[in-house]
Formats: sequence, structure tokens, C-alpha cells
Amino acid sequence: MYTWFDALLVTLLAIVTALGVQRGLIGLVWGLATLLICLLANAMLPNPVMAALLALALSVGVAYVCVRLIRRPHQQPWARLAGGLGGFALGTLLVAALTLNFPLEVRRTAQGETATYPATTLPEPLHSAVERSIIKEGLMGVWESSRVLRLLVIPDHAR
Repeated sequence: MYTWFDALLVTLLAIVTALGVQRGLIGLVWGLATLLICLLANAMLPNPVMAALLALALSVGVAYVCVRLIRRPHQQPWARLAGGLGGFALGTLLVAALTLNFPLEVRRTAQGETATYPATTLPEPLHSAVERSIIKEGLMGVWESSRVLRLLVIPDHAR
């Protein structure tokens, strides 16, 4: 069953995709560059100051290059579609990160450790909405996916 949490996530995805469409080719560069910058910053996570400085420097550099090289981002008819793809890629990352970055509860039992996601310590309305989320169920495979995907979406659990 869809929950209010799913509705918020779908709305976020639609808004970020629309922003990409509005920006045209710059939206494509914006979306893909943000994915790469997040991956690089998360790879440098042990030093958060360096990660933040790297992300800031790369963001400024990408913005400068976009303004200098892409004079008319909507000149070609396919530019809005390309921007939508960039916005969709970034929106998908945001949805996945927001869905999978709630606290994880680990319990030690006689059979070993069992993990519960999301943790039962969340406020009840939030816990029940996230627990029953269809989007969360679809994204649970990320926990066992490649290290690169985990580093991008759930960086604190990728190590």
C-alpha cells in the first residue's frame, strides 16, 4: 500500500526532474555531475572537511563550465529531454538516499545479529510510513548491491 512517505518521494522525484527539464542541457550536466560529485565526496568520507571542500570546488567548477560552454541550453529540441534525464537521475539518487538513510536497528540474539530497518526508535507515524513504503521495499536490494552503489546511496553502510 502506498503511504504518505511514498507520495512525498514521488513528488520530490517529479520536482527534481522538472528542474532538469527547465534547465535543458545544463540540467543534464547538473544531474550527472551531482552524482559524480556525491560519489567522490562519499569516497573521501573519513575526512568530512576534505569531502566538503572537494564537493564545493567541483560544484563551482561545473557551474562555471556550464555557463561558459553551454550558451543556449534550449537551442536543440532534444535539450529539454536531456535535462529531464539529468534531473531524473539526480531525483532518483535523492529518493533512494532519503528512503534508505533512516537509522538501522541491530539486535543481538542467540542466533546472531538481526537488523531491522527502519529502527523502531523512530516516531510511530514515520516508522509505520517508512516500514510499509513500496519504494523502500523496491530499494532494499541496495543493501546487498555493489560497493559503488552503496557508497553513493548509503555511504555510512558501504564500508
